[in-house]
Amino acid sequence: MAPTLPGTRRSGDGHGLAGLARGTRLAATRPSVRQERTLSARAQIGVTGLAVMGRNLARNFARNGFTVAVHNRSSARTKSLVAEHGDEGDFVPSESLEDFVASLERPRKVVVMVKAGGPTDAVIDELVPLLEQGDIVVDAGNAHFPDTIRREKDLAAKGLHFVGTGVSGGEEGALNGPSIMPGGTAESYESLGPILEKISAHVDGVPCCAHVGPDGAGHFVKMVHNGIEYADMQLIAEAYDLLRQGLGASAAEIGGIFAEWNTGDLESFLVEITAEVLRHQDAATGQAFVDVVLDQAEQKGTGRWTVQNGLDLGVPITGIAEATFARSLSGSVPQREAAANLPAHTAGWEVGKDDASRARFVEDVRQALYASKVVAYSQGFDQIAAASAEYGWNIDRGAMARIWRGGCIIRAGFLNRITEAYERDENLPLLIADEYFADAVGAGLASWRRIVAGAAQAGIPTPAFSSSLAYYDAVRAPRLPAALVQAQRDFFGAHTYRRTDRDGTFHTDWSGDRTEAEA
Repeated sequence: MAPTLPGTRRSGDGHGLAGLARGTRLAATRPSVRQERTLSARAQIGVTGLAVMGRNLARNFARNGFTVAVHNRSSARTKSLVAEHGDEGDFVPSESLEDFVASLERPRKVVVMVKAGGPTDAVIDELVPLLEQGDIVVDAGNAHFPDTIRREKDLAAKGLHFVGTGVSGGEEGALNGPSIMPGGTAESYESLGPILEKISAHVDGVPCCAHVGPDGAGHFVKMVHNGIEYADMQLIAEAYDLLRQGLGASAAEIGGIFAEWNTGDLESFLVEITAEVLRHQDAATGQAFVDVVLDQAEQKGTGRWTVQNGLDLGVPITGIAEATFARSLSGSVPQREAAANLPAHTAGWEVGKDDASRARFVEDVRQALYASKVVAYSQGFDQIAAASAEYGWNIDRGAMARIWRGGCIIRAGFLNRITEAYERDENLPLLIADEYFADAVGAGLASWRRIVAGAAQAGIPTPAFSSSLAYYDAVRAPRLPAALVQAQRDFFGAHTYRRTDRDGTFHTDWSGDRTEAEA
């Protein structure tokens, strides 16, 4: 008799998953396919697509006591998962998608973990004919939210639930507890939610998982999460560059500064790993690891999606945009080579050599980093609010901050403060206007200005720091030069304008006698 893969079960009459480790042993008395599928349907959730993220999610489900159906287009990955990790829980492996679906309890809950775009559509097209009304398909990849809206509508017409779900935390998070952002119907969350909440990260006993809203809401929030992540990483990189050039410090010394910062209000996963990266030494050369890494940052597209959507919604997410463009610029090799000998005319950075002067400079950078991070998060939550209104999602921003406290890449101590801000006022129009954040940013404002001005004089690029400060000054300004822009638009295009002293919309006859008329 051929061996059974770990996690499969044989009943006394030989029932099991068709096509798995049974070979030619099937007797002539084999039950009908429909009967066999009913008898073998015991998995509470299934994962198809067993690359690293799917594999780790499946293991996470199993470790938390769920019976997990597993499937991959290449059966070798399925067998490898069960052979290497079958002792972590109860896996039900299948070589065919039909048997995979058959192994699931109703309503079936299928997690799809394949590449976004066409591959996801291909798997859904194969799955749908095998499913029945009320079954749930979960796309836990980095899908673009308009695709999720389309898929949810298509599957709803077939009586199926489609749940676009953001999952953040990388490989480690998928295995040990990610932040999970499911969209879809409230009905689907009643069935799916308890499972996702159990495998998610927990902070203070609270799961880092909550129902975000209908159709594409989950993937939208994950997209904005990634946009904030872009901004956060760029700001940290700029702070490192400022310390390197301003202090003349080594990467390891700056790593120590980041480690110290991670004990205060900048405490976060990204600051923590920055300290580790900067203190890491390259084994091959003996140099600081960061010095042997090519300075061309790559991206997978979620930052661009966030910026494009910000433009569509008319939300000024300037910090996220500058961080995204900074990655693009870093890879613009011909342009950078052509600009290498352009004049700089820098004044240099005058940081005193004494300990007190150096400490003041480090504190200025810290304060500027914190203020800029607050702006990035504030802009991201503005974008979530705008999309929620546009699409009718009714997203609870405080809940989003709460589920980002653990498991995800942007997890940070000050997310507790953001949650509290939205608990004080769920309709808060601007995060940095909350009393706590207004005071925190105000306390670091002088440092922030010194850093941005000094960097400009020294010729050190700080696009994210600078744009964040410009946003802060613009959003607090009692009057903006937009009045002139609108007047120009009326001059060349008769686009009209409104006045400060009375209601209505007006146009001036610029090419004639310049009389004003109500439009």
